[in-house]
Amino acid sequence: MSRIGVAFDKARADGRAVLVGCMPAGFPTVEGSIAAMTAMVEAGVDVIEVEIPYSDPVMDGPVIQKASDIALAGGVRTADTLRIVEAVAATGAPVVTMTYWNPIEQYGVDAFARDLAAAGGTGLITPDLIPEEADEWLAASDAHGLDRTFLVSPSSTDARLRMTVEHCRGFVYATAIMGVTGARSQTSDAAPVLVSRLREVTELPVGVGLGVGTGAQAATVAGYADGVIVGSALIRRLLDAPDLGTGLTALRALSAELAEGVRTVGSGA
Repeated sequence: MSRIGVAFDKARADGRAVLVGCMPAGFPTVEGSIAAMTAMVEAGVDVIEVEIPYSDPVMDGPVIQKASDIALAGGVRTADTLRIVEAVAATGAPVVTMTYWNPIEQYGVDAFARDLAAAGGTGLITPDLIPEEADEWLAASDAHGLDRTFLVSPSSTDARLRMTVEHCRGFVYATAIMGVTGARSQTSDAAPVLVSRLREVTELPVGVGLGVGTGAQAATVAGYADGVIVGSALIRRLLDAPDLGTGLTALRALSAELAEGVRTVGSGA
């Protein structure tokens, strides 16, 4: 079983959900992003999602886009992401990579799978890659023992849910709202329905992302999902800070609040 699978099993045994925290690689710098992700782990984040910065992030909202632009302007490359994955994996937390597909094609699919596995990464979340077009990635992930997480949304048909989860390994990513990422004042009413539909077609853990920004929201999502995925709210703590030290303090505080939130109630699985 993957380390992410172990993390979900451990959280379930503890009667709670897993907290997944997302941060772009190389934001605000390569070393700064390692410090940020390490701080998140130390504050209670269970799984780190490292996003490869990309110039055309069609699913990402303005916060993640701005952070990715800063990373790209700083010269971060896919090879830097792998170094970051290795450094963060050394904390003992499972590290999954989120990426649009073009950087992987440019790197070489099998070569990236090999190098990600060697760096200690557990697998990929691929927002713009669908299972029907993923033969090369399916083969590479099998060859190198990596998980693969595809996305489903409230608009997915039952047949689409069933087909997608058959190709997932590790967990399934349920997008709680239609549209781009970003923290919102309320969590989506569609998310519990989508999770319930997924329970009918898979035993894989279900992580819910897009919109969570407070401990109370994390607790709400943890009441019906196996994992709570948070990105924009955490990234904003660094974006809004006057310097890295201040940003890390704010990042630790929100990470701890979210970690407390997912521990407030069980996953409902």
